[in-house]
Order: sequence, then C-alpha cells, then structure tokens
Amino acid sequence: MSAELVAVLAVILAAMVFDYTNGFHDAANAIATSVSTRALTPRIALLMAAIGNFIGAHFGEKVAKTVGSGLIDVPQVVGGLALVLAGVLGAIAWNLITWYFGLPSSSSHALIGGLVGAALVAGETVHWAGIVKKVLLPMVLSPVAGFVLGFIVMVALMWIFRRGRPAKLNRGFRWAQTVSAALMSIGHGLQDAAKTIGVIVLALYVGGYQDSTSHIPQWAYWTSATVLALGTYAGGWRIIRTLGRKIIDLGPPEGFAAETVASSLLFTFGIGLGAPISTTHTITSAIMGVGATKKLSAVRWGVAGNIVGAWILTFPGAGGIAALCYFVVRPFFS
Repeated sequence: MSAELVAVLAVILAAMVFDYTNGFHDAANAIATSVSTRALTPRIALLMAAIGNFIGAHFGEKVAKTVGSGLIDVPQVVGGLALVLAGVLGAIAWNLITWYFGLPSSSSHALIGGLVGAALVAGETVHWAGIVKKVLLPMVLSPVAGFVLGFIVMVALMWIFRRGRPAKLNRGFRWAQTVSAALMSIGHGLQDAAKTIGVIVLALYVGGYQDSTSHIPQWAYWTSATVLALGTYAGGWRIIRTLGRKIIDLGPPEGFAAETVASSLLFTFGIGLGAPISTTHTITSAIMGVGATKKLSAVRWGVAGNIVGAWILTFPGAGGIAALCYFVVRPFFS
C-alpha cells in the first residue's frame, strides 16, 4: 500500500469521525423544537432526523463543491493531505469542546475554519474573496434572515389563527411539526453531510486519485450520509436541552414556525446558492425571532449571548487548533 493511499485513507477516516461528531453535535438542530413541544418523542425524533439526514445528503452537491474547491489551494502532494487532515482534526476538537459545554456552535464553520487555519500555517493560498462571499456573508445573513422571518411567520400565524381554540391549535401544530421537523432534517443533511463529502473529494484530488474536485463519487454520498445519520441517532442531549428549553419556552405553533423558517433557509442557501450555512445558526436565530413575538424578555438573552459568543469564536478557535494539529501531523506526511 503506497504512502499516498495511506494518507488519503487517514484523511477520509478523520472526515468520517468529523461526520459522526457533526451528527450527534447537530442532532439538536433538527429535533429540539419537536421534542420540547412534545410533538415527537425523543427517539422517534432522532430516528426521523437520521433518515432525513440520509436523504438530504444526496442533494448537497453544490455545497460539497464549495467546500472541496474555491476556498483554499492545496498542493497535490502528500504534504497537502497533512493540511486537510489537520483542518478536519481542528473541527473535530472544536465540536467536542462545544458539545461538552452544551453550546450549539457551527460544525460547518468549524470545518472551514480548521481548513483555513491549517492552510495559513502551511503557507498555502487562502481565497479570502471566496471565503467572504461563500462563507462569511451567508454566516451573517442566514441568522439575520432566520430571526426576521421567524418573527414575521409567527406574527402571521398568530393573526391567521387568532380566533382558534388553543388546545385544538396545539394538537394541529404538533402534527404539522412532524412535517417541519422532517424538512429540517433533510436540510441538515443537505448542508452538513455535503461538507464531509467536500473533504473526501478534496482528499482524493490532493492524493492523485481524481483529476479534479468537480467529480463526486457515489460512494462518498452514501458513506457520508450513513455516518451522519448514525451520529444523529446517537443524539446530542446537552445541546438539545439548550435549544429546546433554555432560549425560550416553545409551544407547538412556535416550534412549527421556527422549523419552517430554518428549513426554508437551508434549502435556499444550499440548493440555490451552494453556500455552506450553519444549521445551528439558522434554527437558533429562528427560535429567537419566534420568541421575540411574545415579548423581548421571553427570550433568555443571557443564554443567547453565550451561543453567539460560541459562534464568533468557532472560526478562529477551530482554525487555531487545526494550526497546532498541522505541526503535529506534518512530520508523518513526507
């Protein structure tokens, strides 16, 4: 077995570990609102999320290509694989740190931040214009859109059903949440499995097993989708509690509104623009927007502030860890 093949396999294995941690770290994104409103039991919700992630992964081609090319230059040598591996390890470490503290940070931006951090210390080119256009702008716009649209959709629902009986409405919206949670899960798979696929394609290209990053082998879809689904089913209960209870007290109408807004944005940015946005940012901001329709004090802004702090730290935090990892793994890639 050649050194190049061993290096490629090491990167793909690390990508699968990241994919799994992404699943249990971000499971909350798809199911926290449904569980907190008792629309679904935790295990049923997790099973639905796992299936939705598996389906959604097959629609993430544009996101995968954004991650696999256009953000950093990686030389087609064994040392280039060290860069990719270090970036993935930085993202894994950040996922585990934020999971431990129950903070719903972005696995997406942890991965991209890790790749950028490793590229900087390796002396490779970072395409900042592409980072700003495809990553940073969507990173800012998606939570702003989530908050505003969450507020608007919730106000619209309150007006449309203003004469309805609360008990009957809650039963109806619990059923509606089954659909919105399923769409949320598919959107999560579309966004998050696609990022792992992008790393696999990048590793194959750098290792010389593909001529370009434009081709995505079918097995990459199936592998990434399966591992993400398994990680999702394992659950991430610390983060589920943060999203489901600590930001606001959700009812079925609020949960439906937040999930509908968040899933719509995931599909719009992912399929329409190929932009790797954060599922975490999107659903959290939608929950805040929905909660603000009650009154501003209904949102626990202290918890929200901690989450925003984790968002801000994710890119440089994962990048810094990846930079350290590069110096550790580089001697093994020669």
